[in-house]
Amino acid sequence: MRTKYGIAALIGLLFLCLVCPAAFAEDGKAWTWLSSNDKYSKFYAPASVRVVSTAVRKRPKGTVATEIEGDIKTSFSYAGAEETIRNYHIEHVIANPGQLAYAIAHVRVHPQSRVLQYMNETFYDVKGNVLWSKGEGREKEMNSQQFDEEFYAAIVDIVFRQGELDRLRADDRWIVLWSDEDTKGRKTVVTADMSTMRRVKDNLIFWAWTETHDKQGNVVEIKFDKRAVNLPQGTERIVRGRYWTPQDGWQDLDDAYEGAYRMIVRSSPEERGLMRLRAFADGYSTWVKRYQLE
Repeated sequence: MRTKYGIAALIGLLFLCLVCPAAFAEDGKAWTWLSSNDKYSKFYAPASVRVVSTAVRKRPKGTVATEIEGDIKTSFSYAGAEETIRNYHIEHVIANPGQLAYAIAHVRVHPQSRVLQYMNETFYDVKGNVLWSKGEGREKEMNSQQFDEEFYAAIVDIVFRQGELDRLRADDRWIVLWSDEDTKGRKTVVTADMSTMRRVKDNLIFWAWTETHDKQGNVVEIKFDKRAVNLPQGTERIVRGRYWTPQDGWQDLDDAYEGAYRMIVRSSPEERGLMRLRAFADGYSTWVKRYQLE
């Protein structure tokens, strides 16, 4: 009987998360489910979202939110708790991952720069007892490699309602800028993350993923970088990024131009990418200028 009841309760919980958009916790907040995998389930509290700072925009005239705060929640499986404890280096505080049930945090986001910051975070056991708390954390720019990306998008959508979360989940989130194969059979494909694209004056800023395969199809090199492309001038620069090889793993990207703009060579594969970016910036002008102050 006990086993059957446990299975029924689990099914009920999954049904609540997947079918009903909001579930009430012991703290009285209505948590809306965002996503789940074998380690984590993510929620946020729409009623907690509020604008704490705005700026005046001249054209079109009006005020734009520049700082937004809200509450988020993460539930852990045993594997997720184990990974979280290791990442936070708190093995001396929570020795048994089975104790850690969920965490609640208050976060602040800056939509103009896609930045999220934890203002405080508290870890709880299944009964709601506090296991560990931490204060203000560092600011993190949101991209596809950040755990918090969905939290950021959901909170921004409450204020602006421009489909930030939908863009993260869209099949065409990544667009191919260019691909090329050299004489040795090495193929390079560069894709751009549409969800991160924003236009600041003449620059289109976004995160790109570059993957190179040898002629056997093995991945031999990956670059993940934030870049700024000056659309009228046809120049680009690497803001920062990471670089991966099978031998060395992930390392900081060493840009030979040290952050300076370089000319995109005519008739090169990169120029095909430039043409596509120009077309995208024109065709999706509202999207790339969202939340901007100028």
